[in-house]
Amino acid sequence: MKRYILMALLAGLLLGACNEKPVDVQRFGSVTGLKPEKLEDYKRLHANAWPSVLKKIKECNIRNYSIYLQKIGDAYYLFSYFEYTGTDFDSDMKKMADDPETQRWWKETDPCQQPLPETAAKKQIWTNMEQVFHTN
Repeated sequence: MKRYILMALLAGLLLGACNEKPVDVQRFGSVTGLKPEKLEDYKRLHANAWPSVLKKIKECNIRNYSIYLQKIGDAYYLFSYFEYTGTDFDSDMKKMADDPETQRWWKETDPCQQPLPETAAKKQIWTNMEQVFHTN
């Protein structure tokens, strides 16, 4: 009898998992420059990212967040990628921007970055990139 109850519970869990709505994912890529003299500072900061900032990233429905570095000619560039799983991107980004710890983190990282000209003119750091291909 216990075995049948256990099997029924497991079957219910499996069926429930199959009926869950899949998470909608929006993917974001962006690029900015990195000041050569700040290269080691930037790497050091991200090697020891603050737990409060990492927590806020998750609270704002961001996952799979990566930043890549590439030198092209004499210039360094950063490429960031993340997936957003929330339902109100603007609200979540405002929540992140209003967070005092995140603001403190940006005061450390922003001076390392060299925005592309069109983005600097808008007083921004990262330039959004167009996704032209994706496959799972």
